[in-house]
Amino acid sequence: SIGIGILPLARSALQKNTFSVLVQPLLSGLAEKFGVTSIATQVAEPSQMVVIALSQSTLPFRLQVDLGSRFPILISATGRLFAAFTVTAPDALRRGFDTLVWDPPPSFDDWLTEIEATRARGYAVDRGTYISGVTVVAAPVFNAAGQMIRSLVAIGISERMDDKQVASLAKSLLKLRDKIEAMQIETRS
Repeated sequence: SIGIGILPLARSALQKNTFSVLVQPLLSGLAEKFGVTSIATQVAEPSQMVVIALSQSTLPFRLQVDLGSRFPILISATGRLFAAFTVTAPDALRRGFDTLVWDPPPSFDDWLTEIEATRARGYAVDRGTYISGVTVVAAPVFNAAGQMIRSLVAIGISERMDDKQVASLAKSLLKLRDKIEAMQIETRS
């Protein structure tokens, strides 16, 4: 097994990820403004997303996420994004859905409806199906080829996030995404 000595190496590798460095202050501003835990994820193999940057809320009660955490690529709001913008085969969606652990699980048909809504509005929301009592809002980040390779995510206690706050949070996530994508284009130029 890998010992604890790997942690400094992993942290060093994540800190060298220019996207992580670029997004970190933006996540901190979002966490402070909305009182949420905000994270950036990146697609990893096999079929997982990994947390590459994060900022915790300053509220006394907050949700804990760790740098380097991994989760299935189709779970929660980020999973709806990936399904909406990347997975095209319905049988692949079904197979992926059947492997997920939810709390409580949506029906497959409801999940497909949420994926269509995600595609239409450009962001995803998970209200307590991944983790009961937790609302997750996510926006996709695309590479130059138009593939979703990352996501910006805000996680909060459902009772503190009404529809108006979710909409405002989603709008902020999309603005951050657009700002990041513009900064990355400038960097490549």
